[in-house]
Amino acid sequence: MLALTRGFNLNWKLFSNSNLSKTLIPSLITLPLMAATRPSVSSPTYSTGSPVNVPLKHVGTHNGSFHCDEALGCFMIRLTSKYSNAEIVRSRDPQVLEGLDAVLDVGGVYDPSRDRYDHHQKGFGEVFGHGFSTKLSSAGLVYKHFGKEIIAKELQVDEGHPDVHRLFLAVYKSFMEAIDAIDNGINQYDTDQPPKYVNNTHLSSRVGKFNLDWTDPDQSPKKENEAFERAMALAGSEFLDNVRFHAKSWLPARSIVMECLATRFDVDPSGEIMVLKTFCPWKLHLFELEGELKIDPLVKYVLYQDDRSKQWRVQAVAKSPDSFESRKPLPAQWRGLRDDDLSRESQIPGGVFVHMSGFIGGNQSFEGALAMAGAALKL
Repeated sequence: MLALTRGFNLNWKLFSNSNLSKTLIPSLITLPLMAATRPSVSSPTYSTGSPVNVPLKHVGTHNGSFHCDEALGCFMIRLTSKYSNAEIVRSRDPQVLEGLDAVLDVGGVYDPSRDRYDHHQKGFGEVFGHGFSTKLSSAGLVYKHFGKEIIAKELQVDEGHPDVHRLFLAVYKSFMEAIDAIDNGINQYDTDQPPKYVNNTHLSSRVGKFNLDWTDPDQSPKKENEAFERAMALAGSEFLDNVRFHAKSWLPARSIVMECLATRFDVDPSGEIMVLKTFCPWKLHLFELEGELKIDPLVKYVLYQDDRSKQWRVQAVAKSPDSFESRKPLPAQWRGLRDDDLSRESQIPGGVFVHMSGFIGGNQSFEGALAMAGAALKL
């Protein structure tokens, strides 16, 4: 439990006694922030659950316009044991930065032995590793060095637990890498074609909108720091949401998909049809497990029961996680048909529907859905 006090009390519950904690993050978290114009760092009173004589630590980042990476980096580093009571100091003054315990996104130095995590200096090329090649931002650097500690605390296990490493990689892939790439100006696709639409809804863009508008008459350091606090709260809450999703939902789903993948030949001798005995988020797990296990032939259809209608679905597996194109869509002659029309055309009773794109269809029974998948393999 952290309770930061500076003329008020803010209870910020990081880890509870349950397996998965629930964090209360208000729309504005008033963290202790130092204005960039102050020549020295003061030490307000804190109640942290730590011994009273533990010296207050200070984490620095630059003042002025901010981005998602330093907002998220400052949030994450305060989730660690070492910096749980740290004060954020926003300055570009080298003398101020030199005296701080950690510095993020400013200073021109990457040296984890001194907790210096800048990525703007000439010659910097640090990447996350583990098969990832995107250059890191300050947030990526903090995550690389402290991410396992944060995840282990969330799971309430030791850092050496295999689930910690698995989530460490998954959270980087699904959340952190995009922050790194956007901050470093790395395009998502190798193309010289202009985008077909503008996307200003991703996290980095939304954090950027917290910067003071040029028309705002109050451009004071105090107002700027308040905006940075809101940016930290937004970036941090979404980071924790992502970690908790992977811990609570993604990790158990992986075990289910692995088991169903192992028994796919019991479903159909082709090995190209998989049945989900318990519905869960399966798509990304299937792609990753197929690669890890070198599955050949690849799964073409996944069957699962719709919990609401109790009917069965036949879903064609996409060519890649981000693709709308299926490896083998359901047959063209079935697409757009429903009920009796579908049953007559497919010669399989119990037909419910097939989507116009052929990516999904339905049948009233498991046997009918399996028959649809089996027939689709041959058409």
